[in-house]
Amino acid sequence: MLEQSSKSPLPLSLKETTEWMKQLLGNSCDLIVREFKLGYEGAPRAAMLYTDGLVDLELVQLFIMKPLMELDGPPRASDSRGPGTNGPDGKQEPYIRQLVEQVLPTGGVSEIRERDGYVNAVLTGYAVISIDGYSTAIAVELRGWEERGVDEPSTQTVIRGPREGFSENIRINTALIRRFIKDPKLWIESQTIGRSTRTAVSVAYMKGTASEGVIEEVRRRLSEIDIDAILESSYIEELIQDDFFTPFPTIFHTERPDAVAAGLLEGRVAILIDRTPFVLMVPALFVQFFQSPEDYYQRSDIGSLIRILRFLCFGIAMFVPSIYIAITTFHQEMLPTSLFISLAAQREGVPFPAFIEAMLMEVTFEILREAGIRMPRSVGQAVSIVGTLVIGQAAVEAGIVSAAMVIVVSITAISSFVLPSFNISISVRMLRFLFMLLAASFGIYGIIIAFIALVLHLSRLSSFGVPYLTPFAPLYWSDQKDAIMRWPIWAMRKRPRMIAQSNRIRQRKGGPRG
Repeated sequence: MLEQSSKSPLPLSLKETTEWMKQLLGNSCDLIVREFKLGYEGAPRAAMLYTDGLVDLELVQLFIMKPLMELDGPPRASDSRGPGTNGPDGKQEPYIRQLVEQVLPTGGVSEIRERDGYVNAVLTGYAVISIDGYSTAIAVELRGWEERGVDEPSTQTVIRGPREGFSENIRINTALIRRFIKDPKLWIESQTIGRSTRTAVSVAYMKGTASEGVIEEVRRRLSEIDIDAILESSYIEELIQDDFFTPFPTIFHTERPDAVAAGLLEGRVAILIDRTPFVLMVPALFVQFFQSPEDYYQRSDIGSLIRILRFLCFGIAMFVPSIYIAITTFHQEMLPTSLFISLAAQREGVPFPAFIEAMLMEVTFEILREAGIRMPRSVGQAVSIVGTLVIGQAAVEAGIVSAAMVIVVSITAISSFVLPSFNISISVRMLRFLFMLLAASFGIYGIIIAFIALVLHLSRLSSFGVPYLTPFAPLYWSDQKDAIMRWPIWAMRKRPRMIAQSNRIRQRKGGPRG
């Protein structure tokens, strides 16, 4: 029986059906087969199949076993003209349809006629009922596995704003988005990706606001994925991203429902993946990785100041170590005399050039950073802080590095933590070593050449057809209201031009009073 096609119809015999499922799953211990007889005299035998741990047993007893086993007679014929099923006498009878409509008091009930759908239902948390003599089964959605509830996001914390974060359940995640956007134009399409994992993936967008070209491109890229497993959203991200050979992320991910709702209202498309709290959003722009939901929950002047600070910290984290290396190695004349004498005195007993000194400190800090993340939370933060203080102080006293280098590396590391998006800070960490190498080789000229190459690289990137540096290149003055600075809400009357190419009007009235 195992060699039969998964699209072939289910067998009429109840015994044949149960034996086929047991053989297919290798008599797995978590496959539960509960055979019983319908309540009335002369009723056919039935069996309920489900995966242990994926269904709520209390609901199974209440909504399936109790109604079927206490059935006092066959359900009366209804007037519906739905498709019939093959009964024991070979005639077309609406018996299964009548059970669904009149006996089972629960939602999420569907009929299954093919083997592939039968197996998928059993393995995804449905309780499937087969009746002897009928080639149609009934699938009842009574999922009840243990899962994490709605908690505060751990990677994108805010002082003011909602504390809800996505969970690993895709239906909870879509419901969280629906709580923010109560508009029928919010459309959510679902599909299954992964031959073995059969992971549920949903695409959410605002109909009439999101670009139809972007929506079609998302559908096309998802439909072309042919892989055995999707275990996390990063699998989808790598398979659909525009350019792999770049350190910069071209797909934005977040675990905040308010951030996804804001992106959908701007015209972006969200991709939700089951079993992960991270939701992908496209198109993703360079400026988007410097924005935080809290920018819009504070006054515009405060939000603008904090956003400018993030861009400043981006520059510090990227360029300060390389500038220090270039100046102390090639361009000492650029320093004031007193500062140069102080740095020279500090480096008098240091045996390494500035580049080796910086590499030692940067690599050491990266090790401490990763150790603090991977270790248990109760000791991870203490180890990273104590390790940094002890190693830095000991290195200075031992004459391996100078005190100025410790300060440079420290302010660089702290600045990278200011960036609200973790993946853009990883890009900075990778590129920083390249800039340090070029600064040690060519001085300030190497930094300038690398910066020009970086800008050219960013200019050629795109995310689902939208230029990555929008609204700077191409330049759109109307979109500068929410780029480096955040204008007041009443001044941002239109949605971003390259994101929402239709229905761009966000508000029509409103403004300051007095």
